[in-house]
Amino acid sequence: MQNDQMNDDELLRYSRQIMLPQMDVVGQEALLDAKVLIIGLGGLGCPAAMYLASSGVGQLVLADDDTVDLSNLQRQVAHSTGSVGIPKVDSAQKTLAALNPEIKVECIEGRLEGSALEENVADADVVLDCTDNFSTRFAINAACVKHKTPLVSGAAIRMEGQVSVFDSRQGDNPCYQCLYQEGDDMNLSCSESGVMAPLVGIIGTLQAMECIKLITGIGKTLTGRLLFLDAQTMQFREMVLKKNPHCPCCG
Repeated sequence: MQNDQMNDDELLRYSRQIMLPQMDVVGQEALLDAKVLIIGLGGLGCPAAMYLASSGVGQLVLADDDTVDLSNLQRQVAHSTGSVGIPKVDSAQKTLAALNPEIKVECIEGRLEGSALEENVADADVVLDCTDNFSTRFAINAACVKHKTPLVSGAAIRMEGQVSVFDSRQGDNPCYQCLYQEGDDMNLSCSESGVMAPLVGIIGTLQAMECIKLITGIGKTLTGRLLFLDAQTMQFREMVLKKNPHCPCCG
């Protein structure tokens, strides 16, 4: 979405961001010109999409193959009771349109894989991985490494969450597979293990924040760092990530 000049409504809508010296009009225009791919419209993807839409990211591409279930509504805040039984991407699109009708939202109803995954990753400025299984995460990471598209990865289970940024535009940065190896038996799901509702909101919102920083160049992203949250004690801790020279994906 190429934005030549913001109109009066846009200047008012985004005024609280524009007044930040780090953002200014230049940063807001960068958001309006950006395209972000969000894979997974569950507990993480919902708050991330809502904050990116309200912040003025000009084009969002939403990908999910699932429909809204009553058990989702405890934490997946872009969906409502009336959305039960309909595709998550359609439910989320309706919510985002009500939140900010000025942005463009594209829906991909289905599992994003193969050439479709490659094409959409290559076409995006930033990718948000809001999925809940390792096979999908490895595929998204590989596509992001191949096309040098920054990846914001989040995960949450029970009362613990984590978020990091994997940016392959610089060769010394680690990728997701430097941290986790294929074959790791960690495919835990919320349906099997449970999850506290606000936790996914915190992690998804952190993903949105990191995405905005990547687009605008503000501050220091979580590239090369993994941020952990233990919600039970409300303690954050950080682990420094190094590139694995023997990584099968980026090494």
